[in-house]
Amino acid sequence: MNAPPIIFLELNEVNFKFVDSYIEQGHLPNFKDFFSVHGYSETTSETDYEALEPWIQWVTAHTGLSLNEHGVFRLGDITSYDIKQIWEHLADQGVSVGAISPMNAKCRGESWDFFIPDPWTSTAIVASPIARRMYQAIAQIVNDNAQQRVSPGSLLNLAIGGALTALPSSYPAYFNYITQARTKPWFKAIFLDLLLSDLFLRSVAKKRTQFATLFLNAAAHIQHHFMFSSTIYDGPMRNPEWYIAPKHDPLLDVYTAYDRILGRTRARFPQSRVMLATGLHQDPHSDVTFYWRLKDHANFLKKIGVDFVTVEPRMSRDFLVTFDSFSTAATAEVFLNSAQSDQGTALFEVDNRGQDLFVMLTYPNDINDVGHYVVNGEIYNDLIDEVTFVAIKNGCHNGIGYFADSGLIRNAASLQFALSDIPKRILTALQLRGVPWH
Repeated sequence: MNAPPIIFLELNEVNFKFVDSYIEQGHLPNFKDFFSVHGYSETTSETDYEALEPWIQWVTAHTGLSLNEHGVFRLGDITSYDIKQIWEHLADQGVSVGAISPMNAKCRGESWDFFIPDPWTSTAIVASPIARRMYQAIAQIVNDNAQQRVSPGSLLNLAIGGALTALPSSYPAYFNYITQARTKPWFKAIFLDLLLSDLFLRSVAKKRTQFATLFLNAAAHIQHHFMFSSTIYDGPMRNPEWYIAPKHDPLLDVYTAYDRILGRTRARFPQSRVMLATGLHQDPHSDVTFYWRLKDHANFLKKIGVDFVTVEPRMSRDFLVTFDSFSTAATAEVFLNSAQSDQGTALFEVDNRGQDLFVMLTYPNDINDVGHYVVNGEIYNDLIDEVTFVAIKNGCHNGIGYFADSGLIRNAASLQFALSDIPKRILTALQLRGVPWH
């Protein structure tokens, strides 16, 4: 392969217009340099709001297929599909590949230089024993984030993995995030993204990987929770002081961290071609909406009389429940769909896929105001004890994403193209042909 290696940074849901605004305020020097030379394009994906979810858009970006073509609608479901992703197409042509935390991606075999999945997708791992233990710790911390629960084993694995993975240049940032996380809880998400970026940079350098992807999710999480607190937000909504102190700007914190990751990546691999993509982006939400998560999914289901085989928590409010038959799944669907507050507001949204249910806790209001709730005619009085507060929704999804490429000059960047075209652009950049993409 005569083309330069590609480093593909997946900055989930980042709003490049917000990046521009922060640049105008004098921040984000690495983004400023990158955009001033190379510009950026918009990407288009689905138009139905229900389909504007990152676990759908990233499958499109990885496969070159639209939702109608790939059919993967839920987080973690990629493992049930036999779809070739960009990494397999490249590996078939002799290109070495690696990925850290790609959303809703499936590891196929041991041909990867390295592969660590996202915290919500059960698939194979290609990594050292230390990296595996660090991944297990991150997965536990991410999935139990709403309850702020970190097991002693996870803390130990994270400490050992972090000590062996962290780059010396990151030490001051780690110290800052650790010492201030109590008053700035969003620093925990930024800390984990920084740790993944250090692991990524070490892995690419060690393996000399020709196409490597890094997925970063802290900005998406922080935008959903704290967009109203940004200095560049000029809308009418405000976060209450019990939620976040007015002096803080979490978006600037995470965008600054990404700016440093971009700068370090380019400095460490000056001969590599760097691509950035966001999948989609977030805009400010227009209403006051609360997010809640069940504390113990299994115990709650047992209490309300649902007979199930397994339950797997997914991102934020979601969980997947499996059953021993279609009939027991159908009965559980009736129970969960009947659940409502004393004011008649539904608690759950249920997607019946046969022998499993994908469930979202959608109750949008303050659960402290719920006197009781009803499931299948049975009255319960302790909903507030069953859930933990996640966030006040600040950001909502927009199907327009962004893409930037150090292999292009500003005036040559397309104004807009389909997200599904990204794999073709990668193939072209690597001077490869013959892959049967739509």
